[in-house]
Amino acid sequence: MIDVLVVGGGPAGLATAVHAALAGLEAVVIEPRATPVDKACGEGVMPSGVRALTALGLDLPRGHPLRGIRYVRGNHRAEAPFDHGTGLGVRRTDLHAALARRAEETGVRMLTGRVGDVVQSADSVTAGGLRARWLVAADGLHSPVRRGLGLGLPDRGPRRYGQRRHYRMKPWTDFVEVHWSSAGEAYVTPVAGDLVGVAVLSPVRRGYDAHLEGFPGLLSLLDGEPANAVRGAGPLRQRVRGRTAGRVLLVGDAAGYVDALTGEGIALALASAEAAVRCLRAGRPQEYEGAWRRLSRRHRLLTEGLLRVSGHAAGARLIVPAAARMPSLFAAAVRALQ
Repeated sequence: MIDVLVVGGGPAGLATAVHAALAGLEAVVIEPRATPVDKACGEGVMPSGVRALTALGLDLPRGHPLRGIRYVRGNHRAEAPFDHGTGLGVRRTDLHAALARRAEETGVRMLTGRVGDVVQSADSVTAGGLRARWLVAADGLHSPVRRGLGLGLPDRGPRRYGQRRHYRMKPWTDFVEVHWSSAGEAYVTPVAGDLVGVAVLSPVRRGYDAHLEGFPGLLSLLDGEPANAVRGAGPLRQRVRGRTAGRVLLVGDAAGYVDALTGEGIALALASAEAAVRCLRAGRPQEYEGAWRRLSRRHRLLTEGLLRVSGHAAGARLIVPAAARMPSLFAAAVRALQ
């Protein structure tokens, strides 16, 4: 019988499997898609995420160092350097490939397929024809395992969506830049010496280029050719009843998601992967729910707060000027996310 069956071979699932292998547990990952998988994400890894990747023994993929976060709206700007290390802007595919190599090095077994129904007993869980002591669902924002277990909750709030494209050009900044408008935000992340990623988040359903027209200052800086097609994701918010159900634990985006606004997705996925394996290794899976709530609390509170303010036109106009007038407060918020 397998110790840990991981459903989903993205960064959260691979990090879970590597942590399990390093803890002496047999880990198997099942994933229907070929590695690496691209997806619409901001591609900025916070300093805490960089430290988590290093703790996995990962050879960090080449990318672009990130020194902090900058908010921009018209002539107003506010910036806060990271004071606990350097972040990393990195292509999602490069990060995924590096994690897959590390999983192979640690003896994780990778299988191609889908799991279908999850069946639990007193001492095991069976899915995809495999029997394991525990199952970790890291199968993404719209997790089929979460849905099958009835752990999702309806969300009646505004739905927000993300789109991302890269531009072949030299980055003009080593900060993650967040450009604000009344209809949403645009995130600029340098991911290589000649490549810049631009992601837009908004509750408004329209094309990527139409969104960029709402950021004339940013458009004037994008003098490179588009390097690839637009990728999209959403709705972003995913409410979850709980992170555990018997012998199943939810990790990464499957565990619930507020929004990509603060850019902590990868760092939180890595942290929840480590917490899940720590609880399983100690034989106390019931403690994972509390661990997840503690490690995600600051992110959830700050993201919810910003969403509430930015959801109103008057509030959205005030965010960047307020951050510029109160740099110590803005720096404290960025420090809380590192």
